[in-house]
Amino acid sequence: MLAMPSVMQPKADSARYAKCVEVSKRIRWEIDRDVIRGRQFDFTKRFLPDGLSKVDRLDFLTSTEQRLLSQIQGRTYANIFGLVERFIAAKVLELSGEHSLGDQNALEALVRFGDEEIKHQELFRRIERMSGKGMPQGYAFIPEPNSVAQAVLSKSTWAVLALTCHIELFVLAHYRESIDKAADICPLWKDVFLYHWKDESQHAIVDELEWAHEDARITPEARDAAVDDLIALVGAVDGILQAQSASDARYFVEACGRTMSAVEVARVRETVLAAYRWQYIVSGVQLPRFSNFLGALITPEQRERIGAALAPIMA
Repeated sequence: MLAMPSVMQPKADSARYAKCVEVSKRIRWEIDRDVIRGRQFDFTKRFLPDGLSKVDRLDFLTSTEQRLLSQIQGRTYANIFGLVERFIAAKVLELSGEHSLGDQNALEALVRFGDEEIKHQELFRRIERMSGKGMPQGYAFIPEPNSVAQAVLSKSTWAVLALTCHIELFVLAHYRESIDKAADICPLWKDVFLYHWKDESQHAIVDELEWAHEDARITPEARDAAVDDLIALVGAVDGILQAQSASDARYFVEACGRTMSAVEVARVRETVLAAYRWQYIVSGVQLPRFSNFLGALITPEQRERIGAALAPIMA
């Protein structure tokens, strides 16, 4: 007798996957036709709003200097998403194989998810090239995407899905709460993240479905090890942020056109690191949608371990 497919999705889950497919088809966009539209970045305007960049904390900077620092952070913001989407696309395409002979709504949702993440990578490569044309020489993006992806994908699927869900949920929050409301940022830069947000709104739902599915099939012991993997991944992300924030602060100090005091340089470094930790870790951890979902999967002791690991970053 032939074995039945190993992955059978409940009807409710199948309907949610199908909804993601329907929305993905309806909002499908193209980089040149819908986002770029023959435009260039307006370097007379900020890229990241103050709520994300925190440049308004640096009251000793002129408005022109604050604008430059927001543009540097915006350039890194796009590059970070290009980085994380390298491992997200790889993991999603891997997971799609589990549905190939199972629920076809789930299969299509994951295949479309992977295709959209590959499109996002192309978009962010374009953004990097366009940013470079209008900014001073000397910028460097420190992490190497393939090396980071290999390190992340060496961890358990549960932990990778947790990190992915966290990332895509804070993307939604950043756009809704900061980028969409900002009236003084570059229109093209704003549109990049509008269209990115449209796709990620569906991706976050698929993340939750796949994370719950993975959680249901592993043992308590495997889940406990996965919690350690998640803690390690967050620590690795913070290491990347420390290195990139130091590089971006150094680039800003060299490019701003004047000599800064040692105290001012230190404040720039501290503020950029605090901004990056807020953008890529803290803002997601504090989202009720993420914390409630994670909390329903783990024990109080595991929650305490995660909290202890996050404490220095949250501070």
